[in-house]
Amino acid sequence: MSGVEIITLGCRLNFAESEAIRAFAGGEDDLVIVNSCAVTNEAVRQTRQAIRKAKRARPDARVFVTGCAAQVEPECFAAMPEVNRVLGNREKFDLASFTGEARVQVSDIMQVRETAPHLAAGFAERARAFVEVQNGCAHRCTFCIIPYGRGNSRSVPAGLVVDRIRALVDEGFREVVLTGVDVTSYGPDLPGSPTLGALIERILKHVPELPRLRLSSLDCIEIDERLFELATGEPRFMPHLHMSFQAGDDMVLKRMKRRHSRADAVETVARLKAKRPDIAIGADLIAGFPTESDEMAENSLRLVEQCDIVMGHIFPYSPKRGTPAALMPQVPPAIVKQRARRLREACAERKAMWLEGLVGTRQRVLVEKDGFGHAENFAPVRLKAPPLDGEGLGRGGASGGTASFIDVHPHPTLPHRGGGLPDAIVEVEITAVDNGTLIGAPL
Repeated sequence: MSGVEIITLGCRLNFAESEAIRAFAGGEDDLVIVNSCAVTNEAVRQTRQAIRKAKRARPDARVFVTGCAAQVEPECFAAMPEVNRVLGNREKFDLASFTGEARVQVSDIMQVRETAPHLAAGFAERARAFVEVQNGCAHRCTFCIIPYGRGNSRSVPAGLVVDRIRALVDEGFREVVLTGVDVTSYGPDLPGSPTLGALIERILKHVPELPRLRLSSLDCIEIDERLFELATGEPRFMPHLHMSFQAGDDMVLKRMKRRHSRADAVETVARLKAKRPDIAIGADLIAGFPTESDEMAENSLRLVEQCDIVMGHIFPYSPKRGTPAALMPQVPPAIVKQRARRLREACAERKAMWLEGLVGTRQRVLVEKDGFGHAENFAPVRLKAPPLDGEGLGRGGASGGTASFIDVHPHPTLPHRGGGLPDAIVEVEITAVDNGTLIGAPL
């Protein structure tokens, strides 16, 4: 008999929730849970592929499918012979769903009003934890199926968030990422309508032991002055923001029903970098949205340079059944693919320039595993000569000197597997770039 195996696809929120699912279903034997994603048709295809692969690997195990794809397309997965049960996004946090008899348990997600009681308790073998502060989305972008998988926007009370983060820090986690479906919409459904900025201030005040706080994807139009000041002036707020831009052309943005303009995107980044020049910008961009002309595509391409996007997530558009964009005039798939490739190349070139520009600088790196980690700006870093275990701690710097550990908090949750001390924040000098990763010599 084997325990629970969880296969996670999609966003950071899914990864956070998979840890909670593990706690709910931890007592089950011979069970594979596939936590699915529905953001694109490709994500749904990958979910089906993961189900088949899991069943081949463990033919005697039961396979449960949950997540956004299961929520919006339950019949698709119920028809698969490999699948024993389909659970919606609400049901995956109900213990009765794992022990009941019904093969398909998917309720109306739009009726869900409660906030997330299933905040992740932690991530084994990682120094970074994701904490869900918001779920669902009140907006209806024409390309997006996710609101129908997640429901309307709802927020987690600040006190619960602070308590969870304090517990994670006590377990030894050195960095927390606040995550959600539309995290910048945090608060209007709570008493007093607190903002995301107010939540962050409360976290930093009441958990002073937390060295690093990071945000997941943001909507630039919802960055108010309070959040702006924290992003540009608070040392424990990491200088890395991932923007949900989606496009760089005003007509495309209008047809997407986005709430910002191209000028809003450019101005937001300019203001951020004027106040905090080292801030790194990531962004989601969709290639080949319906009706997108060559000129419109060029506007999105130029946005990469204008907003200095060094970490681009490029999505070739694919029509999702049930969304308005699926009914619009479609761009031929070959052109979509070509435009996506050009966007990826532009982002890769920008990232390469950025990484080269960091050579010779000093960075504080959170070591996660095997001498690998991320700087505060989320640049990937591999330690050139990582510190050793046990009595060798602090030895083995670039020239045999003593490594400078800014913050070390050993704990059993994050086992050391060699090649660097997990959950340590190490100061390094960047000496080179190797295949998209910075090489850092501990100081």
